[in-house]
Amino acid sequence: MQVPEDPLSLRPLRQEGVVDVHRRGRRMRVGAWRVAGDLPASFRYAAQGLAYGFASQRNFRIHVFTGLVVFVMGLGLGLSTDRLAVLVLTVAAVLVLELLNTATEAVVDLAIGRQFHPLARIAKDCAAAAVLVAALSSMLIALLLLVPPLLNRLGF
Repeated sequence: MQVPEDPLSLRPLRQEGVVDVHRRGRRMRVGAWRVAGDLPASFRYAAQGLAYGFASQRNFRIHVFTGLVVFVMGLGLGLSTDRLAVLVLTVAAVLVLELLNTATEAVVDLAIGRQFHPLARIAKDCAAAAVLVAALSSMLIALLLLVPPLLNRLGF
């Protein structure tokens, strides 16, 4: 089935939810291009994005697990609230960038399909590099905040 140029022409098919419409070999969810009409729908879409990131991205799961371990260590070492907040913000920054990396990859793949383009490689590489820089910075911050109280507790 051909995708009509005007998305509004798909209106009669919306009652079914998902239509077998292909664009560059991919299935398209009807209404996916629409903006959320209300606040609960916005939160639902955001939750779907989080669920997709967690289910499909190994690195996202690793960052979530690592962030939880670091936060629990901070609580166990009795870090002050402001230091815990710094840990939470750095972990959140890594998770946000990981989701943006996933979105960038999806958009690039949607735009160019299975073709190779040097600009697509640059976009994907730069998005991945942003995650790497944030993850390394987050790790350094965690070490700076957790190692001194840990050494104190161990008697060094």
